[in-house]
Amino acid sequence: MKYRKLFEQFMSDKKVKDIDSEELDTVEESNNEARESVESENELSAEELLEENEKLRDEVNQKNDQILRKVAEFENLRKRTQRERVQLYDDAKINAIKDLLPVYDDLERSINNIPESVDKSFAQGIKLVYNKFSNVLEQMGVESISEKDVPFNVDLHDALLRQPSPDDKTESNTVLQVLETGYKLGDKVIRHAKVIVSE
Repeated sequence: MKYRKLFEQFMSDKKVKDIDSEELDTVEESNNEARESVESENELSAEELLEENEKLRDEVNQKNDQILRKVAEFENLRKRTQRERVQLYDDAKINAIKDLLPVYDDLERSINNIPESVDKSFAQGIKLVYNKFSNVLEQMGVESISEKDVPFNVDLHDALLRQPSPDDKTESNTVLQVLETGYKLGDKVIRHAKVIVSE
């Protein structure tokens, strides 16, 4: 209707004659069709924009998931590497201590069997070396396994002999004597104590 009024005004201004109302209707219909096609194009482009927006959102979510997975994998790798380093350090420490224990045992035997004829300053020197060695092991966290009259523990002891109990108070599977001292570092046993166990 709006176009008809405009057209009629135009026609009256220009004094155009001989135009019938059918032609006017045709012009208005073609204008309506043009307007509808423009509106449908606008609707289609809005739908396409929404679809494109959804696709982009999905891609962003996928990328975020991938990044989070990679971050988690990296964090797990970092923790595992750190654990392996600590384990490697502990293993190297334990191996070094294992190699030094026979020397420590020999020093202990030497102190226990020093003859009286040996010079006192020499004996004192051996004792000083032994004490320094003991302090170093203690600072490293090494503990001895040398207790008697305790229940036999497979994780700590290595039974070399079984003997009858010396009295009725001693229960079966009790450590009667420690033949060779054992050592542990934290929860890890470096060397099992060699013991005699009651029957």
